[in-house]
Amino acid sequence: MDEHLFFIYLLSLVSLILIFKLLIPKKGRNAAPTPPSLPVIGHLHLIGQPVHRVLHHLSSKYGPIMALRFGSRPVLVVTSPPAVEECFTRNDLVLANRPLLLSGKYLDYDHTTVGAVPYGRLWRDLRRIVTLELFSTARLKAYMGVRQDEVRSLIKSLSRDAWQDFTRVEMKSRIQGLSFNIIMRIVADKRFYGIEVDDFEEARTFKAIMREASEVSVASNPGDFIPFLRWIDFQGLEKKLQKLQAKFDSFSQSLIEERRSKHHGSFDNGKAKTFIDAFLSLQESEPEYYTDNIIKGNILTLLVAGTDTSSVTIEWAMSLLLNHPDVLKRARAEVDEHIGYQRLVEETDLTKLPFIQCIVHETLRLFPAAPLLVPHEPSEDCIIGGFHVSRGTMVLVNAWAIHRDPQLWDEPLSFKPERFEKMGNMGYRFIPFGVGRRQCPGAGLANRVVTSVLASLIQCFEWERVGEELVELSEGRGLSMPKNKPLEAMCRARQRMSHVLKEL
Repeated sequence: MDEHLFFIYLLSLVSLILIFKLLIPKKGRNAAPTPPSLPVIGHLHLIGQPVHRVLHHLSSKYGPIMALRFGSRPVLVVTSPPAVEECFTRNDLVLANRPLLLSGKYLDYDHTTVGAVPYGRLWRDLRRIVTLELFSTARLKAYMGVRQDEVRSLIKSLSRDAWQDFTRVEMKSRIQGLSFNIIMRIVADKRFYGIEVDDFEEARTFKAIMREASEVSVASNPGDFIPFLRWIDFQGLEKKLQKLQAKFDSFSQSLIEERRSKHHGSFDNGKAKTFIDAFLSLQESEPEYYTDNIIKGNILTLLVAGTDTSSVTIEWAMSLLLNHPDVLKRARAEVDEHIGYQRLVEETDLTKLPFIQCIVHETLRLFPAAPLLVPHEPSEDCIIGGFHVSRGTMVLVNAWAIHRDPQLWDEPLSFKPERFEKMGNMGYRFIPFGVGRRQCPGAGLANRVVTSVLASLIQCFEWERVGEELVELSEGRGLSMPKNKPLEAMCRARQRMSHVLKEL
């Protein structure tokens, strides 16, 4: 036998033995219920797409706190509000870490972004910076003009295509373009979608990188759970991630250098115009701590997390409204009554539109952009629901299942926005943006974008389905639960709004 081949076989055998030892449960510990597993792969053979539905099916049989094993990695699946509350109150600090995954090595610049960095000083600093420079009340107000510009651009584009007659329009790309433009104008004062683009070559490069990022992010990596597959780079995912990071690194570095040159290397944090400017001002005082890689990783995190959540939610909301014309009619009546026909709805009007807020909440309940909350990992052994959870376990909260639990919601599968009209404190049964210290800090921004876009589309256009059949509501592949089939609808500018739309 070839000596090199013998070494591979021997290494594989040793790996299998080590993994099999990990699969033997430790005695004397109150472990959560678990389905039968297989050697080496554990429960991976049970997992299919969409994952949140598969886990919900298993939880309905084995309980709201269920133990699984994905290869060599222990997993705990939580699908009840009391268990979620216990996770993120009593155990919040213990569960403040994230699992270290292959994607985090490359797309999160060795786990140094606000979403992937282990709990500690760097996370606290990044969280503070992101909150102050992007999501604080002052910053949200400062960037309101950017968001309203992009909403108007979307309305202008649609009115140009569907002025007199009902026209078939594809919505996904338009909404995604709006979301990307909002984030990039905040990050680097640049637009890459629509007709008002300064550098079309730069925009083309950006779009190609984002397409590739979405394709890679959809892929799951077996190597995160079975070490041997990572060693051999099964399916070539690591090479793809390396190439993608190299492309994004070059692109984002050019954005950083452009902001440096505009400020001639000197930044006043009080006058920082963009997110990059804010980081560069901090870099002046602590260059070894706030490196360019830290900035680049967090730019990519904002692009991926800040665009998918908003665009996917708007697309789901419009799909639901097309399937429920009575709800759409009531929402339009609310806009007409409180805003009228003499001007476009603005963000400052959103408090006058409580029913449209209810539509957004109901959409997030049925189709949360993070059906499985971003995984947590305990830094030490802990107890959840009376069960022992070992350090290093991947803790998954199935928000999708909680949002559709018939014991928590009346007619949970029905689209009923009015259920939120008299809803008080929803506690841990409504968690579209996560909970605890590592919950999404961008909930306020996402809510403003989604609600203002939805109100504007309702105010300015008449909407109908493409045919008599209902809009398909099946879920596609991806962590943000996109629609399986991108939304197409029949759209026509409202005659009552024609004079306002002409002014655009």
